[in-house]
Amino acid sequence: MQTTRIPTTAKLSVGDASFRFVDLKASFGAELLRLPVVLRLLLENAARNAQGTEQHDAIEAIFDWLIDGTSHAEIAFYPGRVLMHDTTSTPALVDIAAMRDVLAEAGVDPTVLNPVLPVDVSVDHSLAVEYFAQPDAASLNLQLELHRNAERYRFLRWASHALEGVRIHPPGTGIMHTINLEQLATVVSIESREGEDWAVPDTLIGTDSHTPMINGIGVLGWGVGGLEAQTVMFGMPVMQRVPDVVGVRLSGALRAGVLATDLALTVTQRLREIDVTGAFVEFFGQGVSTLSAGERCVVANMAPEYGATTGFFPVDQQTLDYLRATGRPADVIARVEALMKRTGLWFDPDAVPRYTRVVDIDLAAIGMHVAGPRRPQDLLGYADTAQALAKLAFAPGNAPANLPEYPVAIAAITSCTNTSDPALLIAAGLVARNARRLGLRVPPWVKTSLAPGSPAAGSYLQRAGLIDDLSALGFDIVGYGCTTCIGNAGPLTEPVQAALADGTIHPVAVLSGNRNFPGRIHPELDLGFIMSPPLVIAFALAGDAQANLERDPLQIGADGTAVFLKQIWPTREEIAALVERAASPDDYPRAFAEASRNPVWHRLDAPDSPRFPWNPTSTALRRPPFATLDEGGLPGHYRAYPLLVVGDDVTTDHISPASAIPQDSFVADFLVERGDDRNDLNVFASRRGNWEVMVRAAFYNKTLINLLQADVPVAHTLHVPDGAVLPIFEAARRYRANGDAVVLVAGERYGTGSSRDWAAKGQRLLGIRAVVAVSFERIHRSNLIGMGILPLCLPPGVNPATLNLQPRDQLEIDANADALAPRGPISVRIHRANGSTEVFEAHAAVETRLEIELLRVGGVIPLILQKTLTAHRTTTGLPNGTR
Repeated sequence: MQTTRIPTTAKLSVGDASFRFVDLKASFGAELLRLPVVLRLLLENAARNAQGTEQHDAIEAIFDWLIDGTSHAEIAFYPGRVLMHDTTSTPALVDIAAMRDVLAEAGVDPTVLNPVLPVDVSVDHSLAVEYFAQPDAASLNLQLELHRNAERYRFLRWASHALEGVRIHPPGTGIMHTINLEQLATVVSIESREGEDWAVPDTLIGTDSHTPMINGIGVLGWGVGGLEAQTVMFGMPVMQRVPDVVGVRLSGALRAGVLATDLALTVTQRLREIDVTGAFVEFFGQGVSTLSAGERCVVANMAPEYGATTGFFPVDQQTLDYLRATGRPADVIARVEALMKRTGLWFDPDAVPRYTRVVDIDLAAIGMHVAGPRRPQDLLGYADTAQALAKLAFAPGNAPANLPEYPVAIAAITSCTNTSDPALLIAAGLVARNARRLGLRVPPWVKTSLAPGSPAAGSYLQRAGLIDDLSALGFDIVGYGCTTCIGNAGPLTEPVQAALADGTIHPVAVLSGNRNFPGRIHPELDLGFIMSPPLVIAFALAGDAQANLERDPLQIGADGTAVFLKQIWPTREEIAALVERAASPDDYPRAFAEASRNPVWHRLDAPDSPRFPWNPTSTALRRPPFATLDEGGLPGHYRAYPLLVVGDDVTTDHISPASAIPQDSFVADFLVERGDDRNDLNVFASRRGNWEVMVRAAFYNKTLINLLQADVPVAHTLHVPDGAVLPIFEAARRYRANGDAVVLVAGERYGTGSSRDWAAKGQRLLGIRAVVAVSFERIHRSNLIGMGILPLCLPPGVNPATLNLQPRDQLEIDANADALAPRGPISVRIHRANGSTEVFEAHAAVETRLEIELLRVGGVIPLILQKTLTAHRTTTGLPNGTR
């Protein structure tokens, strides 16, 4: 008979301080070391936070996982903090402001609604590259950002004053994941419990899919939808199955010339190939020890691109070195080392824990790579872009004047992914220096930009003497934010715009970001290659996305000789030596503190009332209609028209775009009718506080094909009963007015991309009751449930093509709330327009009992309101029916 596993605690002394901690080694012995480190962290979390039966069941479920390397058991995860950015926090905070209104209208003090966890918000997703290739670009772009977004930023400042525990980091302080790495992460935190200090592993969730970047220094955190984050903010745990854990065994070491980006793109391609959707990924083996923390973070950042929840590297000496390099105090570093070694969480390069499955990657076999031109998992050799572009068979009507057929329209060193590792920026600077010495210049049609993840980067690039070299090629710092990576690329250059209008070119973006979906980087660009920062400079110099940089010269130098990439590419030793010479741990706290004092930000007037005063004429902030107690759940037995039928790889950028609002769109018309300037409409992401804009923006992407009627204009569909082709939101309004239900049908990987809750909110406002798809990306599936929309997976072999849905076909879905169960069967019957019927069995893409509850009550917002009202009535002694 197995002995019940009971966790024990002990005391840890570090210097003059003493802390209590969960002693995993003493509690679970050698069996502990068979678990992947990520499961040891979940074990510690359950042992510390759960009580009684919940604690016992969670611990047993984690160890039972060892039998098969998989599990259907549910456990609760209690993160220590929440991380958000401005365009995910705005809708979440708008929801909270609206929920405070609902409480006040029900006779409840609205101030009872406050997050119970610390919430950090970075303002990083709204910076656009309007000014570039000039030394003052950063200050000009920041001024424009503050002007354009003043109303929304005043709202954020209201939230920081009105809501307890919400801290806003102003524009200019950097990208959220870089801030997390350099400023917020403690690796080991101190928590006070019953008057005693505890040392606990630092854990978090973030409302951005790239939150796993922090996994690179051994902090367990991952991205969730904004809706799921709201439940956590208000005291509910993240409920999940004990995850599958894919082990990636790294061996060897990276060869000369190969960078962390090349490794990250290789991992992305390998793991997408085997489908690790929803799994935790953990890196192990001797090769891990050859990678710096910065290199690991590049790989960890790409977890959503390879489909995983995490991309985890356990703590070791490289973590301590990183903490020291970024200015962390000595006592913090000592505490990390002591706790991780004492608890069995320290990395052992010789250990081979039990994994669900193992993938082997030899670092020495990796070459220089790019990915694209439309997906981050489509790996290419850096010399093979022409072959990939040739498959597109672009045929210009006329030969372009002075431009290649596939010109590099945007060359952006952007994104936390590849700008948080100093080695990658130093490498880019060295390429710029070497090119400048040979007299090379970037062609005038290329829009260049450098947007590091942190203001500390400006300091070490200056100290390295590389700022002037980068500037000479047009790579002046344009600001510290997401910029081009998130779609805020600003306007294209005049030569590209003119040739694009003539149809003589097919322009391409090259960027050091993490995503290259059509239309994401810029609404006029459907092609993009992801690559390392120094390769971005190389392609910018070539100016032609078809250039074979292995064989062909970049340019002809000032002296008339051909200059090849190999002549300007730095060695690993040169990069490492300059990183060491330029580094100063003091840069990180100093630069962050200076940026945090942003005087314009602090001068913004903000309301000081407990309820936000909505302006009914605002085009930025409106009280959302789904913040109500009366919305109700959507499950049931019903017949529905398909509002849209779409294919594979429909991303959240397709569903709810973040890029610039096209001036000729009906979304622009709506805003102009309300007084906005058609020439300065900002980006879709800036309007996420206004539901009326966002419902019109739903599916506004020119590359999205509606298979229900493929020749309809952008963001239009067929309203079947009267045969009219209408904007999607207008067709949805007609269906609702007539009492007709609607669903959406999709292919594989529906909702891949950013953790964008408006991709689900928009669908709820369109009245979509269920999304029937081949498969779902993890975060979007969660967001759909958070809005009360049922995600259904089609049976094997069934997809939109085989369904062949025609206008007037209807789907009958039998999904009564009382019968819903995790992964349970759902009967679907197709009623064809010709009178025939077909039946198949889908299954609910629902994982936990909490998700079932969310579907029954109508989503996250009604659940939080119900729990808050129940708690208030219990405290005040009012009966539950009282309002």
